[in-house]
Amino acid sequence: MLKVGGVLVCLLIVAMDVAAGILAIQAEVAQNKVKHLRLWIFECRDPSHDAFKLALGAAALLTLAHVLANLLGGCMCVCSQDEFQRASPTRQLSLACLIFTWIILAVGLSTLVIGILSNNKSKASCGFTHHHFLSIGGILCFVHGLFSVAYYVSSTAASDEEK
Repeated sequence: MLKVGGVLVCLLIVAMDVAAGILAIQAEVAQNKVKHLRLWIFECRDPSHDAFKLALGAAALLTLAHVLANLLGGCMCVCSQDEFQRASPTRQLSLACLIFTWIILAVGLSTLVIGILSNNKSKASCGFTHHHFLSIGGILCFVHGLFSVAYYVSSTAASDEEK
């Protein structure tokens, strides 16, 4: 029964990250449909309320998937480099995946927030071009799903080793 629960958790994390990635890419498409005027590296464009809503949903799903993976994966505490060197390979892999998930979350969520803020305004804005932030955030959602599942699996395996 425990293995079935683990598989369901992994599927849930992947489903949430894939849904977040798809929403972010759809937000990019919706953003590109609005009227814009481009002159060299400057651009004036109207915000897209649809892109705003889709990107906000993507950011929420990414955050929720990250919280779920970290809560259910448990805490793999390593306080020193010496302790890390003595740890089992499974525990080292778990810690590496945890660090990567946090880095990917920070970069992915930042790019999604930039896309959200650029579509939050009620009137057209002009400035430097901000292309592809939402699609980059969507791709990072997919990558986050891979590392989150790797963290969950290695973390539960490391905790089973210690018992």
